[in-house]
Amino acid sequence: MTSLPERFRAAARGAGATTSDADLDAAANYLVGRWTEPQRHYHDVTHLAAVLDVVDRFAELAPNPDRVRLAAWMHDAVYDPRALGDSNERDSAEFAEGLLQSLGTPPEVAAEVARLVGLTAGHATEENDPDGELLCDADLAILAADEERYARYTDAIRREYAHVPDDAFRAGRTRVLQELLKLPSIYRLEPIRDEWEARAQANLKAELESLA
Repeated sequence: MTSLPERFRAAARGAGATTSDADLDAAANYLVGRWTEPQRHYHDVTHLAAVLDVVDRFAELAPNPDRVRLAAWMHDAVYDPRALGDSNERDSAEFAEGLLQSLGTPPEVAAEVARLVGLTAGHATEENDPDGELLCDADLAILAADEERYARYTDAIRREYAHVPDDAFRAGRTRVLQELLKLPSIYRLEPIRDEWEARAQANLKAELESLA
């Protein structure tokens, strides 16, 4: 089984990174350290690996899958459950661009990865953006999980927001679910939508009912 640092190294090389393997491995290990911070219960290294697995599975749907893989690595690199609005995504995008440039990735590639990271704030993409669509679909893959795994996901999210009182959490979580259900579809890419959309819609609606 390929290790996470090996997966990062391969993606970085595929996206044009020119630094040494040692530097790439150091960057990967640093990122893994971020993904294992104690405040993370869902947005952790298991989520990272799951997103990467989806990107790998559907890589042929994106013209630049290595950029999408790097965006997966970076999309929650900064994660503070107490942060307001989309500051985590904005900070992660800024972090991604700086880190990738330091690894010798072409500036336009680093900027594009940062753009992809920013999309995960609202999971809304423009037309003809298959790289962005694949990243967002992969990030939301958990929504189509089976009942047991979905329950573990919602429990982990609640633990990340343990500092929020129950009433406020229910209100905030309700808004998140409603915004997802307002999207034209939860999943953008047709093969993913065909496989996962119905299950995800059912999960979100069931959770909304439980929060009422």
